[in-house]
Order: sequence, then C-alpha cells, then structure tokens
Amino acid sequence: MVETLIMQAFNGISLSSILFLAAIGLAVTFGLMHVINMAHGEFIMIGAYTAYVVQNVFSGFGDLFGLYVPVALILSFVVAALIGAVVERLIVCRLYGRVADSLLVTWGLSLVLQQLARNLFGSANVGVEVPSYLAGSLEIGGVALPYTRIWILVIALLCLLAVYLFMFRTRFGRTVRAVMQNRPMAAALGVNTRRVDAVTFALGSGLAGLAGCTLTWIGLVGSGLGQNYITQAFMTVVVGGVGSVFGSVFGAGFIGVGQAIFEFLTDASLGQALIFLAVIVLLQFRPKGIFSVSSRSLEDE
Repeated sequence: MVETLIMQAFNGISLSSILFLAAIGLAVTFGLMHVINMAHGEFIMIGAYTAYVVQNVFSGFGDLFGLYVPVALILSFVVAALIGAVVERLIVCRLYGRVADSLLVTWGLSLVLQQLARNLFGSANVGVEVPSYLAGSLEIGGVALPYTRIWILVIALLCLLAVYLFMFRTRFGRTVRAVMQNRPMAAALGVNTRRVDAVTFALGSGLAGLAGCTLTWIGLVGSGLGQNYITQAFMTVVVGGVGSVFGSVFGAGFIGVGQAIFEFLTDASLGQALIFLAVIVLLQFRPKGIFSVSSRSLEDE
C-alpha cells in the first residue's frame, strides 16, 4: 500500500513537471501579449519530431548514439523557437488585442501544422529509442522510479531556475515584466514592445519544444501529441495565474498531483473529470488564479 502511494505521488510529480514545461512558455506569452495561442501544443509536437530526427541521425554513429539526447534537447528548443519567431512575425503580431481572432487563427494554424507533420512523417505514431543511461529505474524501498521521469523532473527544475534568472535577474527580463504590468507606460519610456513580444514568443515556443523532446522518452510521437497536453497546459496557466512563473509551478503541481490522487482513488477517466471540476471550483474563488500578475493601463493612473 505504501509503495503504491509513493509511486502515485511520484507519477503526480512527474506529470506536474511535464505540465510545467508545457505551460511556462504559454504563461509568459499569454500574460504579455494576451493572445490565446491554440497552436502552442504544436510547438510541443515540433520539439518531439526534432528529437525523432536527431535520434535517426545519431542511430548510425554507433557508440556515440547516447549523445543524441543533449543535442536533441538543444535543437528542439532552437527549432521550435525559430519557427515561433516566424509565426509571431507573420501571424501573431497582427492579432494583438484581438482575442477572439487570435483563438480562431491559431486554431487554424494548429490544424495546418498537424497536417504538415502527417505529410512529412506519416500518420502513424513513431517511437524514439532512449539510450542505455535513461533506461531502467531507480529502486527505493521497493519502489521503481523510472530514470526517464527523474530526468524530466530535473530538466523541469533547471528550466524553472533558468526562467527565474531570466525574468528577475536580467535587464531584458525586467523589461518583459514592465511591459506585462503597464505596456503603454513602458512604450512611453522607450521600450521597444514589438521586440519584447517577438523575443518572448520565440522563447515560449522554444520551451514548448523542449517539453516535446522530453515527452519522447515516455511515449510515442505523433501529429496529435501536442493536443494531448494543450488543455492541461491552459488549465495550469489559468490556475496559477496568467503571466506568473511561480503560478505555473503551483498550477502544474495542483493539476498533476491532484489528477494522480483522483486516478488512484477512482480511475483514469473519472480522475480527469474530477480535476476539471476541482479547477472550476477553485476559479470560482480565485478567478484570476492563485498568483495573478497585476497589470495597469493609462486609465488606471
């Protein structure tokens, strides 16, 4: 019984780390630009397929095969960020302040990217082989903790540290927070808000790509991969508070651990329904999330 509880708790923490990686970029871009990016899940898919391609390239390198993991992590971030920059430049920048339009347009973009992935890689799901140092599990008191999920947790913590340092310890990060809190005033003080939007959207897309790379270690890769996580990613952002880094941590923990507990007490389908219900109840009392970021406009002055 104790081993089962520990395993469920670890599964919940593992799911939380995946949701955090999927949601952190969405939290910052949504909080900054107020654009509902329904194609965010497809940047997760792009990162996953990037890892798949890198693995195929390294499969012919023999003993060097294990090196594909760090290369895939880097390239997944870079490729997704570059594609995100192009999308922001060509599409998203025209949707600022048009919430309904951004929802419809990015949903259409999501369908286009999914179909493009099917054309390039086929409709069947594909697998990514993990190297030997990620195979197996860590035995603790009779409980087996898979190395893949442990490393996903480690990567999520490193990303949290990196995002925190970027947002709170760099000049550009402070500029991002200034634009989030009061865009007109930041622009009046000489901040290039257009550049801030573009760089932030690219970084958010890159983090989604990184999440996709880690997901290849625990499941198959397909054109619909991102859609499996986009709903929970949005819930994570809303529960934690739009634009809040620490809110994303709380939201991911609330949903990941909560879902694991509900699934342990009931079953998988009912567990997901109950976590949705818990989110609805929570938002009745905290409609802006637990750690909502305050924003001000000229009308508030």
